[in-house]
Amino acid sequence: KEDSTVAPLKFELDGIEDRKVRLTIHSSDLADAIMSKDGEKLYYLAEFEKGFDLWQTDLRSKETKLLVKMGAEGPGSMEMDKEGKNLFLVNNGGISMVDLDKGEVKSVGIKGEMRLDAAAERQYLFEHVWRQVLKKFYVKDLQATDWDYYKKEYAQYLPYINNDQDFADLLSEMLGELNASHTGAYYRGSIPNGDATARLGLFYTNDTLPGLTISEVIDRSPVIKAGSRVKAGTVIEQIDGEAITGRDEPARFLNRKAGRNVLLSLYDPMTGKRWEETVKPITRSEENELLYRRWVERNRHTVDSLSNGRVGYVHVRGMNNDSYKTVYEEVLGRYHDKEALVVDTRFNGGGWLHDDLATFLSGHVYMHLMPRGQDLGTEPQFKWSKPSVVLMNEANYSDAHMFPFTYKALGIGKLVGMPVPGTGTAVWWEHLQNGVIFGIPQVGMVDNSGKYLENQQLEPDVRQADEPALLSTGTDQQLGAAVKAVLGQ
Repeated sequence: KEDSTVAPLKFELDGIEDRKVRLTIHSSDLADAIMSKDGEKLYYLAEFEKGFDLWQTDLRSKETKLLVKMGAEGPGSMEMDKEGKNLFLVNNGGISMVDLDKGEVKSVGIKGEMRLDAAAERQYLFEHVWRQVLKKFYVKDLQATDWDYYKKEYAQYLPYINNDQDFADLLSEMLGELNASHTGAYYRGSIPNGDATARLGLFYTNDTLPGLTISEVIDRSPVIKAGSRVKAGTVIEQIDGEAITGRDEPARFLNRKAGRNVLLSLYDPMTGKRWEETVKPITRSEENELLYRRWVERNRHTVDSLSNGRVGYVHVRGMNNDSYKTVYEEVLGRYHDKEALVVDTRFNGGGWLHDDLATFLSGHVYMHLMPRGQDLGTEPQFKWSKPSVVLMNEANYSDAHMFPFTYKALGIGKLVGMPVPGTGTAVWWEHLQNGVIFGIPQVGMVDNSGKYLENQQLEPDVRQADEPALLSTGTDQQLGAAVKAVLGQ
């Protein structure tokens, strides 16, 4: 009888770091990968354009080809059958089978049924969340919280909850008793084909109806295009032939029309002329992006005006890689010749960037580049080595608390604005099977004096509030205070 025992593999680990080999021939967003049974071919999911597709690479010849055009929305996963002839892929909520020899793909029908006792499930999940806090909260004593007591108090309401939104609210209330940031739970149910009001990227006056009088065309609005006569003062009388006579009507007329051609009937009260234009409205999130850009541009102009062109302005939108790239590009590009810099972190929801950003702003000149007497710059070239201030407010959260703390601890510059709540912890999120997501602050940050940043309010060096009455007129007092502070350093 033939011995079918497989000899154990032995790996030579000495020098293994020098034996790394790239298997694919081009860069892409890679997902799952699997090798053929004979080790000759590599099958992998990669995204080059729209969606993930199945590719095949011969590991000896490096010959690569697109095996199946999948267009999968998500990365998915793969398994090969025992014979190595078919691949099974999970993507787009379904299962597909790929014949590796023919390159053909077929859908695999699946059907599963279960009887769900939702009340019992919520009872179990409640217990699960309660226990996870015991195991993961950043301090073992739960900040002196009587967790057994709160379990009993909140559990009594479970029999009266019949939906996951209310269940998430119940969990949020219980987790809130911990008196810590990064707690709470939420449930985001989806409504297929629900209402979605498209936007035109416009501000309107409060003039009386009928029609909507435009007070401002937001930069990059979809109405801005070649040949358009839309401007401030123009009146929108109709949308797709529907007359605007009530305040709620524009929302109804633009419902589910983002990205679709819409006909606007327009009137210019200055000339008495009427005309029509076609426009493709945008989504709410796209208009929010325009509003954010507008806010940043206004702040940039304000800082430039108040400082007579001496100070640059950059807003750190999030503590993430994209925001860092923006800061890096703006500071070393647009503002390389400025005398000082205002780093605005207001309304930043966090992430993990505090050390990178602080390092970038902490440059100290130690050398000049001087060919034949011409001063071409200094070292470090890729750090900001001039004065700066950090602008912060009550809406800074998580790593947007840790960054100004780091900035101050390292003595880089002054903090301007309003106190930031002590929310400097790292969160652990868990997605439950019923769609509820909850968080627990798992990693606490301790300063050099031994105090946790959590619940330790960070005070500014220059305290300046924005008075609502002035802010509503476009006056940002905090920007003015930041410019004054940085020019005084």
